[in-house]
Amino acid sequence: MTFVQIVECRTEQPDELNRLMDTWIEQTQGRRTATHTMVGADRADARHIVEIVEFPSYEAAMRNSGLPETDRIFREMVGLCQEPPTFTNLDLVRDEQLLKETARRLLVEPPTGDMSAIDQCLAADYRDHDPSMDGDTVGPAAVKAMVEGYRKAFDFTFEVQSQLAEGDQVASRWMWRGTHIGEYMGMPASGKSLEAAGMTIFRFEDGMVKEGWWSWDSVAMMRQLGMMPG
Repeated sequence: MTFVQIVECRTEQPDELNRLMDTWIEQTQGRRTATHTMVGADRADARHIVEIVEFPSYEAAMRNSGLPETDRIFREMVGLCQEPPTFTNLDLVRDEQLLKETARRLLVEPPTGDMSAIDQCLAADYRDHDPSMDGDTVGPAAVKAMVEGYRKAFDFTFEVQSQLAEGDQVASRWMWRGTHIGEYMGMPASGKSLEAAGMTIFRFEDGMVKEGWWSWDSVAMMRQLGMMPG
């Protein structure tokens, strides 16, 4: 079970605390068991510092605590604090990765004809970058029109195979599968079954998707359609 430790302290030297964190990361490379760490300053009191550290399990956290570098850095940290740090130890019982779910919705739902994800998740000035298109697609209405164009040519789905999130961006690796049911680039419906692999990166701002970058195997799709030699 994922384990999270919250460390709180008060200090007049936040820059020194950041330096200690950099030192710990450098010196424990390849041996630390922490998978994610965040440090925040209280907006109401900048001296109140909160560090959140994530581990795969409680046992992994204990191994991390046993590193000599961790012990040394902690003792230096105590010296920078106005009072001893406090610890809150949590077993993670729920982890909602909201940006990943939004990215998944934008891939999976519109091909069914449900455009609500586009209305709810795309910023008004959203910009879509796809090298297979003549130019960027801008705004939710234009994205809907593009999806409807594909739906006239293909009965298709996206299978999201994996996702990675970092900061304000989510990368989704997917497999597109479809049946050619209507005219596409001058080619009449063939009834052929097709598939193409790709990846999309969405950038978020204030919870809404502002930009999307697409990279997919359009050549493979054209070869399956017979538009290019194999």
